[in-house]
Amino acid sequence: MTITTIGLDMAKSIFQVHGVDAKGAVAVRKTLRRSQVQSFFSKLPPCLVGIEACGTSHYWAREIARFGHKVRLMPANYVKPYVKRGKSDANDAEAICEAVTRPTTRFVAIKSAEQQAALSMHRTRDFLVKQRTQVVNMIRGLLAEFGVDIPRGIERALLIAKRILDGEALEIPQEAAKVVLMLSQQAFDTHSRIQGIDRDLQRWHRGNELSRRLATIPGVGPIGASALAASVTDPSQFRSGREVAAWLGLTPRQNSSGGKERLGRITKMGDRYLRKLLFVGMMSLVKSARNKPESVDPRLIDLLARKPVRLAAIALANKTARIIWAIMTRGETYRARHVPALAA
Repeated sequence: MTITTIGLDMAKSIFQVHGVDAKGAVAVRKTLRRSQVQSFFSKLPPCLVGIEACGTSHYWAREIARFGHKVRLMPANYVKPYVKRGKSDANDAEAICEAVTRPTTRFVAIKSAEQQAALSMHRTRDFLVKQRTQVVNMIRGLLAEFGVDIPRGIERALLIAKRILDGEALEIPQEAAKVVLMLSQQAFDTHSRIQGIDRDLQRWHRGNELSRRLATIPGVGPIGASALAASVTDPSQFRSGREVAAWLGLTPRQNSSGGKERLGRITKMGDRYLRKLLFVGMMSLVKSARNKPESVDPRLIDLLARKPVRLAAIALANKTARIIWAIMTRGETYRARHVPALAA
């Protein structure tokens, strides 16, 4: 009995295999230890292997593909409808095996080790930025209890922390001063680590051709460009720029029925980190439009005159997502005031 399709349900150390032949009959159903996975697939003739997309799935997809298998990663919500009855590893593997053969299933492109390395820097940077904010807020709260006010802004807070580390005395009890000194050291050390990661991301950005092209888009800097270049392995998996915007959760939520179209707020589905980077970048454009209106597209000025600031920033992010897709698929750079060619 020749195995044509396999569903692989993964965990930290236990892997469940469900394989079928060309007629759909069950050919194999077994549990593998982590150390047995590569040996198992190396002995099989090439077949289709389905895996749920997760943190470790890209590594295993690359490893299994080395043995000639065609590996496809799927979002978990595409697999869930095929789970029968109770939740178990065996049922999950069977559902994956079924979902990977469906023509309407959407697949996730397999990331390279280089892309995963870049994204690991982004995830760590995001974690450290949150940690720095927490520590700074803790310092603000403690000093506020003793009547010491720190002006708004992370730069000003770090400046106060640096002055405390340099020995500036505060008119607060000794015990509280000791705690503030410790927190100031942590905030400054965390900030230094963030700067180190920023330098590494800048080097990665300069060495990646796609990231450099994306950075030509207004509101997309090296951080956002490198994150997008590392996240999108194959832009051809999106049929249009709108699909990229939908993938980032920037399109309106639909609740339509009976021929009546009802659109709500944006879905906020997909990669939250990428969506946040785009929104922050568009807010910087909005700020530029207020301070230097002559430096931005006049259409942005018109939009801000009609819409609230945050709504305008979301609309810009939606538009930018479509521009990103066009630049990725066409191999071009951003051109201001570009007018698309009319279809013949």
